[in-house]
Amino acid sequence: MPANQGERARRRLSTGERREQLLTVGARLFSESPYEDVWIEQVAEIAGVSRGLLYHYFPTKRDFFAAVVERESERLLRLTAAVPGEPVREQLPAGLDTYLVCVEEHAHGFRAFHRADAAGDQAVRRVYRQALAAQERQILDALAADPEFGPEIAGTPRARMAVRGWLAFTTAVCLEWLRDGELTRGEVRDLCVRGLLGVLG
Repeated sequence: MPANQGERARRRLSTGERREQLLTVGARLFSESPYEDVWIEQVAEIAGVSRGLLYHYFPTKRDFFAAVVERESERLLRLTAAVPGEPVREQLPAGLDTYLVCVEEHAHGFRAFHRADAAGDQAVRRVYRQALAAQERQILDALAADPEFGPEIAGTPRARMAVRGWLAFTTAVCLEWLRDGELTRGEVRDLCVRGLLGVLG
């Protein structure tokens, strides 16, 4: 492709589309390599943009990785939001199905998200832990709104610890599932459903 034609093709992307493209490239690189081993130059080269343009969107590598983590967190929170008025036992399997489809379709982003806690950068780790705390709150709020559990259970330190442990368990199961694929999505879902109801019971 002639250079001027390539330039025109790149200019067709809107600001939002370009940002999304850069985050997608970043998610793949961060999922495959530790934070310290990913270079901004790699991202720019793969995306076909100048380093200056990338720095226009993300001033530092820390900002870039934090944006990757935040995007994955927002995606998972949005897709697994509780349905008001529906019992947790009934909506949990469907919510996990949606979650697991997202994990499959955005495997690079999921892996990159969970690499953040191992990053040496404290600011990046803070973004990751805030994202996990948001997931925890979302689950506890759904439990508190369910008459079977209610705030008297969901508001206890035991429930908070159980949900936190279940999130770690679910993450480990999903990462292993992506790695070897020995279980079907339905089997992973059922395992995670039993895990949460078991720790709460």
